[in-house]
Amino acid sequence: MQELRSEQASTLLQVTLPALKTEHRITKRIIEAIPLDKGDYRPEPCAMTSLDLAWHIAASENMFLKVPVSGEFNFTGARQESMRTSADVAQWYATEFAANFDRLTRLSPEQLNKVIEFRGLFHLPAVMYLEVGLRHSIHHRGQLSVYLRPMGAKVPSIYGESYDDKQARMATQASS
Repeated sequence: MQELRSEQASTLLQVTLPALKTEHRITKRIIEAIPLDKGDYRPEPCAMTSLDLAWHIAASENMFLKVPVSGEFNFTGARQESMRTSADVAQWYATEFAANFDRLTRLSPEQLNKVIEFRGLFHLPAVMYLEVGLRHSIHHRGQLSVYLRPMGAKVPSIYGESYDDKQARMATQASS
């Protein structure tokens, strides 16, 4: 892919930053909704466990956020032994996201525009990987949200009020 003009790369970043923040908040709520004792839940034997899927989302998203800063992909991101619950993953996810987001706000057009190779499949300007990472997170977040009810959890609102949030709101209104 051809390099972008500096103003194009900067504009893409400015358009993407608010979406990253919004989607991060939603994803964090989905991860936090996993019951602490249900990290080993999987809907079928070939599926990832809920905790592994939550980790995949959190680690991959942060990997994509680091690409424009570092100028390369780093695929070393095994879940630490200390991350045993969804609360542990959600806390790590929030902390890493905040630091990576801050770094993104300080990038030069040259850093944003550097063409980076991804596993021989893509050669894109660094800023474009933010959108790739965003779509990847949304895709897997959808998978994880489907795990919640069978685990006995409530599904948080994503782009509109969820059934579970609506039921909670109606119960609150009925009791007041």
